Order: sequence, then structure tokens, then C-alpha cells
Amino acid sequence: MRFDQELIASMVAPHSRVLDIGCGDGSLIGYLSREKDCDAQGLELDMKAVTQSVAHGLPVMHGDADDMLADYPDGTFDYVVLQRTLQAVDCPRDVLRHMLRIGRSALVSFPNFGHWRLRWHLLRTGRMPMTSVWPTPWYETPNIHPCTIYDFFALCEEDGYEVCKWMVVNGNRQSRLAGASPHLANLFGEQGLFLLRRKR
Repeated sequence: MRFDQELIASMVAPHSRVLDIGCGDGSLIGYLSREKDCDAQGLELDMKAVTQSVAHGLPVMHGDADDMLADYPDGTFDYVVLQRTLQAVDCPRDVLRHMLRIGRSALVSFPNFGHWRLRWHLLRTGRMPMTSVWPTPWYETPNIHPCTIYDFFALCEEDGYEVCKWMVVNGNRQSRLAGASPHLANLFGEQGLFLLRRKR
């Protein structure tokens, strides 16, 4: 698993019901099923990744989060995970709303477009940046809603989501310095990772 997936797994309680949206090859749900005895299933748009997951015995359905989440009943899951996919869905706000309707908690990770290297690249070259987190040119990228860590905090406040825990991931490590404050996170964090619940 990627390092951010290991952090997500560490926040999931054993024996939980989990839906992983944009689960890719199913690494996370496979780990949660084996190591934490979770009832974990995935939803993935890429048919090749779905076929690979199913071939490994993982319960992954082919589908689009923008369309399919509305079909799940309220409170179906303990955790709904959206890993590195928020910026690629058509309606991020609606997807988050459904995640916290069908799940008690949501775990969301996304690349931070406010990182200083991206800002510097735009300022210096006037062109859209490409990095290990943003690896495709602008005309091919699935990332149609890039956001910053500040943007995400603001959306959570507007829509009444409690940020129970948040952290910053830089490459294969958790950044304690960037995680010290939202301002530092927005400037120095490559990825944000949030555990959310609805405010009561």
C-alpha cells in the first residue's frame, strides 16, 4: 500500500463496515479485510482496476461516485473512504454529503494545490505544474476540481462537518511541521488527509 493508505488504515477500527471510493487495485480494502477483519468493499471507475481487484477475490464494483452513492441507504457503513479522488469527481460537495449520509465517518485524502512548489511553478513559468502528485498534463488530467487544504477546511465549516483528525502527507512520510497548523499545511503539505463526521 501507499503510505497515505497505511495512515487511512490506521484510523479504521477493527470489524468495521467500509466503502472505499476510487479504490484502484483494492490494496486498502484487501488490507482492511485481512488485518482488521473489516467488511470492506470498493467502488472504482476504471474497469481494468475493477477486473484486477475481482481477480484477487476483492469485492469491488464498477461505478461512478457521482451517480451511485445516492443509491446506498443511510448509515450503511462505519467509514466511507475517498482516497486521492475528491478532485476528480464531477460534484465534490455532493459526494461528501452522500459519504456522510451513508457512513458515520468519512476519510478523505487529496493533493494540495496550495503547496509552495506548485505556487512557485505557476509564478515562474506561467504553466500548470506537473509533479509526482500531479503527474499528467492539464489537457489529460482527470483532476477537474483541484483544491487547497484551506479550501477543504472552509467547505467542512460551510457544510457542517466536524474535522475529527487531520494530517499532512509529503511523499512517504507524515509531515509533523506542516501538520502543526492549517497555514503551514496549506503551504508545505503535498496531500491532506481528513477524518470527518457530521456535527451534532
